Amino acid sequence: MPMAHTTLHSVLFFAVLLTATVRAQTTIKGQFDCLAAGGFRLCQNLWGAGSGVGSQSSTLVSSSSSTVSWSTNYTWANGPNAVKSYANVESTGAKGVQLQNVASAPTTWAWTYQTQSSGIRADVAYDIWTGVPSSGNPASSASSFEIMIWLSGLGGIQPVGSQITSGISVAGHTWNLWRGPNANWQVLSFVSAQGDIKNFNADLNEFFKYIIANQGVAPTQFIQSIQAGTEPFVGTANLVTSSYSVSIQRK
Repeated sequence: MPMAHTTLHSVLFFAVLLTATVRAQTTIKGQFDCLAAGGFRLCQNLWGAGSGVGSQSSTLVSSSSSTVSWSTNYTWANGPNAVKSYANVESTGAKGVQLQNVASAPTTWAWTYQTQSSGIRADVAYDIWTGVPSSGNPASSASSFEIMIWLSGLGGIQPVGSQITSGISVAGHTWNLWRGPNANWQVLSFVSAQGDIKNFNADLNEFFKYIIANQGVAPTQFIQSIQAGTEPFVGTANLVTSSYSVSIQRK
């Protein structure tokens, strides 16, 4: 009997573990579907879907208060110069701090294209929003600056605006900096000058300090959102993030 009881207990434990694992693998498919993911939120954000034809789904693999893993699978055609979506994860805690009060903002991002078609046009990038109020929705009247960090840009795509500086060293990597207006905010895009960076480990505060010193960004700007995701234009791919984390340490 003790052996049977132990075996039954093990089977029940395995069943509970399997159920938890299955539940963690949640897929969202709607244009603006979002999903709570530990200390993050996973969103589809297929905001430009009308500029082409195709579909996209995003899957939460696992999450905790400090890390998240997820994937997004898409097929987009037509409108080769138009962004179709920005599937991303947003930290629910790394926000509401003035740039001048950031001691450090450590982040790690390990990602890869599990599959990708030829001729793909897409970026893999952070999208960091700042503004005068301490909070505000991205791409809204509350936005002053959109700071993008492109870890990948395939197919000859370009950020908003024009390239203003090349070969700058920030956070241990080399970047080309683009700048331009979009609606009521300014976009600053750091584009990797050394190809794809698939295992990124850096302090985002190095970028904040750079734009304060060199791009006239006020240190009183509040970080309103830190997002990390991908902007596909055309192509088919399955982009997998095996591990992502970001946090803000205050002074």
